[in-house]
Amino acid sequence: MEPEQKARDGYWKGNLILIVVLLSIWFAFGFVIPYLLGPWLNQFTFLGGPLGFWIAQNGSIYVFWILILVYALQMNRLDQRFDVGE
Repeated sequence: MEPEQKARDGYWKGNLILIVVLLSIWFAFGFVIPYLLGPWLNQFTFLGGPLGFWIAQNGSIYVFWILILVYALQMNRLDQRFDVGE
């Protein structure tokens, strides 16, 4: 395999791993924690309300924004590592 193809394959492998990890975290905070663990989490309070409800309403949105930031920063690193940056 030529070096250029190896670099492309490495870049896309890194990209796909990052996407799978971040989507898994988003799935956990968007579905698993609020809906499957929500009734158990509601026994705790956070900012005056049930924790499970707060995570379902606000926490998953905050996690989504953090994941966008992490994706952008990690993709910039990956672009620099494989010299495909803008």
